[in-house]
Amino acid sequence: MDRAEKKEFVSTLHDVFAKTSVVVVAHYSGLTVAQMQKLRKEMRAAGASVQVAKNRLAKIALDGTDVASIAPLMKGPTLIAYSADPVAAPKVAVAFAKDHDKLVILGGAMGKTALNPDGVKALATMPSLDELRAKLIGLVNAPATKLAQLATAPAAKLARVFKAYADRDAA
Repeated sequence: MDRAEKKEFVSTLHDVFAKTSVVVVAHYSGLTVAQMQKLRKEMRAAGASVQVAKNRLAKIALDGTDVASIAPLMKGPTLIAYSADPVAAPKVAVAFAKDHDKLVILGGAMGKTALNPDGVKALATMPSLDELRAKLIGLVNAPATKLAQLATAPAAKLARVFKAYADRDAA
């Protein structure tokens, strides 16, 4: 990589760190190429990304961003997982680390908040943004459904009473 490519890479990575809401840092030493491809595929499916970067360049890109607290974690063979959804990248990373013990989560950052490995795992257990939206819509929709059922219930009861009288008279 020549100097211009490094400069372009650092600016691209700086933009990523500035725009994402969560970043997870992990050691990937010992993972096979197939396992790395599987991790990338799972991250992409969840709306997250994985990137392997030189630690020196990543530290330069971290300067001036909210997630600059992860700079001390950049030692050894590290990968960076990030996403706009605060739960997507940690969820996939923790699930993948359970199945593959070679992926070791070092920590991460959510905005200006630094996360240790337990913090990343706690973040992974939270529901995603889409799940929270679905629950909220369900809660808002439930009272309307109950009102509709209550409004139609008296009419249905009257109809059953009239039918019972009609059946009795027919017999």
